[in-house]
Amino acid sequence: MILVDDETRVLVQNMTGRQGSFHTRVMKSYGTKIVAGTSKSQGSSEFDGFPVYISVQDAVKEHEIDASIIFVPARFCKSAVMEAIQARIPLIVIITEGLPVYDEMEFVHAAGKKGLRIIGPNTPGIISPGHSKLGIMPEKYFTEGNIGICSRSGTLTYEVALNLGDHGISTAVGIGGDPITGMTYSEILRLFEQDDKTKAIFLIGEIGGRQEEMAATCIKEEITKPVFAFIAGSSINISGKRFGHAGALISGDFGTATSKKKALQQASAIIVEQPFLAGETITSYFGGQ
Repeated sequence: MILVDDETRVLVQNMTGRQGSFHTRVMKSYGTKIVAGTSKSQGSSEFDGFPVYISVQDAVKEHEIDASIIFVPARFCKSAVMEAIQARIPLIVIITEGLPVYDEMEFVHAAGKKGLRIIGPNTPGIISPGHSKLGIMPEKYFTEGNIGICSRSGTLTYEVALNLGDHGISTAVGIGGDPITGMTYSEILRLFEQDDKTKAIFLIGEIGGRQEEMAATCIKEEITKPVFAFIAGSSINISGKRFGHAGALISGDFGTATSKKKALQQASAIIVEQPFLAGETITSYFGGQ
């Protein structure tokens, strides 16, 4: 598994908000090692047995924290992320969607300068099944196993996970659907390459942007494990139109499903045409080895 495990100590930013409070309870029930939360409106209090602080800086004075998960509304989110960066929290997971691109550029750059990792924004989070969950992924679809998933789409992640069958998942990471994200496909692929528990990698992409094409270069040059890929949007090929995610913008010949599939195939990735074929395709591949 990568990024999160049983020992990952988690801070929930905006723990007492509607989304934060709901998912704090779900993550706690799953076994995620939550240690504290923050709340600008209800700081220096308690929620569901967890201490709540008014700032990240106050929280890190009292607790060892490995990761923060952010449920702060979009207009306040940049400040929340910068708090986590200033506190040098190693992993920052940003669930919030609808952020201005300039805000995303600013905090991704700031985190990179300090050597910190950001997942998101606009991500369903991360799950290492049976160990820890940071985010909103419905855990009932995720069983422990040896396939690593990296994806731009939450719902497609759940669908592929459900269809992996007995293979199961080492870790599933949603990198986020916005034009600017923290960790990229390539960075996640490198982590899976070094992970002993991950036997193969499933990349879930979609039209728009160039991340999948850049991932193809990484696969070709650095990845030895088998990579399977599904690209959503094969029936759409309209330049200049945005579909679904903010990052799904096609520009000329780049960003189409065709260009992404071609790049991945040239890197020896195995293209899966439908999510429900994920488990069947992987079983067939390893059965022929």
